[in-house]
Amino acid sequence: MADSSDSKKNQSGGGCFRKLIVLIILLASIGIGVGCFFIAQKQDLSDIGGYGPVAKATPVRDLRVVLRNSIDRGYPVTLTETEINQWLGRTLRTKQGGLLAGQVSLERLWVRLDDEFAEVIMERKFMGKPFTVSMFLKIEQIQGPREAVTEVHLEGGPYDERLPFPTRGGRFGRLVVPQGFLLLVLPAFKKLPDLFHEEIDLAFKDMARIKIKKNQLVLDPKEPSDGQSGLPQSF
Repeated sequence: MADSSDSKKNQSGGGCFRKLIVLIILLASIGIGVGCFFIAQKQDLSDIGGYGPVAKATPVRDLRVVLRNSIDRGYPVTLTETEINQWLGRTLRTKQGGLLAGQVSLERLWVRLDDEFAEVIMERKFMGKPFTVSMFLKIEQIQGPREAVTEVHLEGGPYDERLPFPTRGGRFGRLVVPQGFLLLVLPAFKKLPDLFHEEIDLAFKDMARIKIKKNQLVLDPKEPSDGQSGLPQSF
């Protein structure tokens, strides 16, 4: 009788364990399905400056000239999100016939500016259906003995202030993904600096101070005059 009772307990325990495994697999499958659904959905771009028909009617400044004048004359310049996206739309069309000639799915490149970080978004088409991928960029400047050193980090801060890890890497469609997932799209983004080599040098290598604000990129070619050389500073 004791053996029969132990056998029933083992069967009951084994049955609960199998049910638990099935439940975990079911929840994981639902999670993957929901994730794939949001990945397939193009993220909402309507909040980005320069998006929509009204912005197309606004004159587009040549940012290369604006940046060069700022450096040559030594005054700070503020680029709005709208100006950057308008310039990207015009410039990318003229350069797409070269390096990106084979990537006909690339429709537009967008930049969303928030406090302390930027989001670079590639809008593509696959079999006629639009989709988006993006990565967050955070700029840090460390003041050295002679000049500030600019570093670009591929992250957009933590998901929650109470949980510093994992950090947000970007978005696949409408789904915000951790930083490690950027390895899947990094090769495509690595081609972009070659398209805007001169502008990137002017904006990030030749500027002494860089600050990302909500809808604005503030650049200053003048070194800080507060006498704090050698102290690390984040912008």
